[in-house]
Amino acid sequence: PKAVDVIRQGLSFAMLLGLAICVTGWLATPLLMRFMETSAATFANAVPYLRIFFIATPLFALAETIYAVFRASGDTRTPTRVGVTVVIINMVLDPFLIFGIGPFPELGVKGASVASLIAIAIGLVLIVRELRHGKTGYDVTRPFWARPRLSSIWRIARIGLPIATQQLIFVFVYWFLIRFVHRFGEDAGAAMGIGNRMESFSYLVCYGISLAASTMVGQNLGAGQPKRAARCAWTATGAGVGVTLFISVLFLSTPGLIASVFTSDPEVHRIAVDYLVILGLSQFTMAVEIILEGAFSGAGDTLPPMLVSVPGSLARVPLAYLLAFTLDWGINGVWWTLTITTTIKALALAVWFARGKWQQKLV
Repeated sequence: PKAVDVIRQGLSFAMLLGLAICVTGWLATPLLMRFMETSAATFANAVPYLRIFFIATPLFALAETIYAVFRASGDTRTPTRVGVTVVIINMVLDPFLIFGIGPFPELGVKGASVASLIAIAIGLVLIVRELRHGKTGYDVTRPFWARPRLSSIWRIARIGLPIATQQLIFVFVYWFLIRFVHRFGEDAGAAMGIGNRMESFSYLVCYGISLAASTMVGQNLGAGQPKRAARCAWTATGAGVGVTLFISVLFLSTPGLIASVFTSDPEVHRIAVDYLVILGLSQFTMAVEIILEGAFSGAGDTLPPMLVSVPGSLARVPLAYLLAFTLDWGINGVWWTLTITTTIKALALAVWFARGKWQQKLV
């Protein structure tokens, strides 16, 4: 069947792409750390951590591709169950490998990436087993792979390339922002780490809802129900906004309490409080951005998110420099840059999605 061939082509493409990222990332890690102007101590810890992380990218690429196969077939439970298992394994292994508890070696910071590598590998084994057992309704047994065909790869890339482009631009821009942050000292970098960890709650919730929105939009369009697809997308967006508004309230009302959980250093605490307050203003707009990107993806219309995300992300570099250094807002200029650009991107995506042209998109 054609669907089985597409799955095999997708798996082959994912493996090749993962290997390319693995090799490139391994070689480029020291250069990246120097570009971000990290301290000697941070450099010594970050290089082995990131290199182990890059080793995991081929496995991660395969697992994510198979997760997408399940979601496209209407089964969101299996990838969610396996994904939760991966997170739990990672959380359990982290302290054992970082601190050397029991028979495990003490690996320090790189123990966290080793734990992630092991968890991702286990997750890949579990999801491959589910795929081979025909849980998607497609018989993907032998051969599991297929020789890549340019026509098939292009069809996959045509849909995925805009998403990949906006993610790459996002990452590159973030490297510049981290470089700006480090100019304000190690305390600013530590505070950013605290803020990122807290924001990860919002991101994970939004990402999960985004995957559900993508699946529902795709299924309803496939069933010839564009209006129901739109309702599903807006309902999912509303749910994400509701959850992130609650998180925003926490950030705005108890930033000091939240920051004190992670640090006792007064300067790190002060900067982290500012981060939480300023980014607390844009948690719900982040939800709109992420979930509507998923809805566009489910419709196969990945160009609009790219056209919004790429210039919005690129604008962060000059805007952060303007606010932080030219206008002398200090580190808060970087935080305000994130909130302003996230809000603008969310508004642009909402207007574009409301126009409804994605409902006629042919994948």
